Amino acid sequence: MPPTISATDRPLEKLSADAVVVGVGKGPDGLLSTPGADAVDRLLGGRLLAALADLGAKGGEDEVTRLPTFGQGPFPVVAVAGLGAPLPDGGYAPEAVRRAAGAASRALTGRSAVVTLLAAVGGAPDAERLHAVGEGALLGAYEFTAYKSDLPAGRPTPPASYQLVVPDTGAAKAPLARIRAVADAVTLVRDLVNTPPNDLYPAELAARGAAAGKKAGLSVEVLDEKALAAGGYGGILAVGAGSARPPRLLRLEYRGKKARTSVALVGKGITFDSGGISIKPAAGMADMKSDMAGAAAVIATVCLVAELGLPVDVTATVPIAENLPSGTAYRPADVVTFRNGKKSEITNTDAEGRVVLADAITRALEDSPAHLLETSTLTGAQLVALGTRTSGVMGSEELRDTVVTASRRSGEPMWAMPLPPELRRSLDSSTADFTNSGSDRSGGMLVAGHFLAEFIPAGQQWAHIDVAGPAYNTGAPWGYTPKGGTGVPVRTLLATIEDLIAAQ
Repeated sequence: MPPTISATDRPLEKLSADAVVVGVGKGPDGLLSTPGADAVDRLLGGRLLAALADLGAKGGEDEVTRLPTFGQGPFPVVAVAGLGAPLPDGGYAPEAVRRAAGAASRALTGRSAVVTLLAAVGGAPDAERLHAVGEGALLGAYEFTAYKSDLPAGRPTPPASYQLVVPDTGAAKAPLARIRAVADAVTLVRDLVNTPPNDLYPAELAARGAAAGKKAGLSVEVLDEKALAAGGYGGILAVGAGSARPPRLLRLEYRGKKARTSVALVGKGITFDSGGISIKPAAGMADMKSDMAGAAAVIATVCLVAELGLPVDVTATVPIAENLPSGTAYRPADVVTFRNGKKSEITNTDAEGRVVLADAITRALEDSPAHLLETSTLTGAQLVALGTRTSGVMGSEELRDTVVTASRRSGEPMWAMPLPPELRRSLDSSTADFTNSGSDRSGGMLVAGHFLAEFIPAGQQWAHIDVAGPAYNTGAPWGYTPKGGTGVPVRTLLATIEDLIAAQ
């Protein structure tokens, strides 16, 4: 069961919990206290900061120090999470608060009852900080145990319940509802991405996405291989041809009351990517179960928009296939005809994501949306250019910059990338309209953006988010981010949609 979250305005000394979480900052001369830490310090007779200093705490990001209270409070443990350096105004950025809450949540595994979080850090606990504390705590508590057999009774588990200490529980009601909805959406993405590919093949991902959509009250459509052939989806069929498990196209539609604008979401759903005939090296290939992270993100986002009841029309178009080598697999030198009639010479079967996305983007634009947002684990070049935590965003400048601005608020770092016209030449083909892969390695992320741009008509607002690194964490957990599926970029997609609504 996911942990619960609630708010309380009771004084700290009257609360009962397994642990209390507070934050401290990092200053040039030592620890910086916060209103939450001050409250606990008073309860412990003014000894908290001195004890932290004796233990070597610095207040840096991802630092959590646990101290016993020895009966001096209604909780046995204080978890002090580092917030890093404060902002010029003395407060802390919401993302710093979110990461601190997540780190504390991970550090409190084994404290399976109530954990109280003091949300006031560097100022009043406004809605933005409440979101940060609550999201960080719930996302930090995530664990994926579906394939763990014979879990022992009494094993250490994440906290089962969180309380946010606030001055007004009534004002916290709406933020808490949003916190819960966002955490559930991110959890859905993480669970889908972490599921092994023998259990999450194309038909199964389509079925799980359809089930989530029906639960959220969405209109649902699933096209099987026969319907894809009848509809001219040559790209999706080509990529899926090498697998015994045929491809699918999932469509989820939400119609908001008094909708102010319309948004098409598209997400790459390659349930496993071996590279096809242009096969990948064995090292790291197991991580390619995450190649459907974009699909999972747009499925969760449209369901989240529906749960929040936003005044917008949103349709998710999700191409799903498994890219495997076999006697029926598509080949380098093949020419693929897409739904819109354009033709691409295949020069690399491992550049398959853009091939399925071409059909999905074409179908999504047939609905004439005002905005198109597409996300995918598209290129290894994204990792080379921006690393494991920062996504690259390309497309029409206005929407691209809207996405990047929303990402800063969401805590999912993104960087605006150009589409230099000279790089388009690397897709030239003497056989077809263009190739699916650049003729050299320069600017690979940007060349992939140029390929997608071939399917965007003039004047269409669109943005492509390459999340190849940020969607799947192969390293150690940090902040509220676990190992494995991260849930990126659900929170940015939601924030972008809200910004597009507000702009109308």
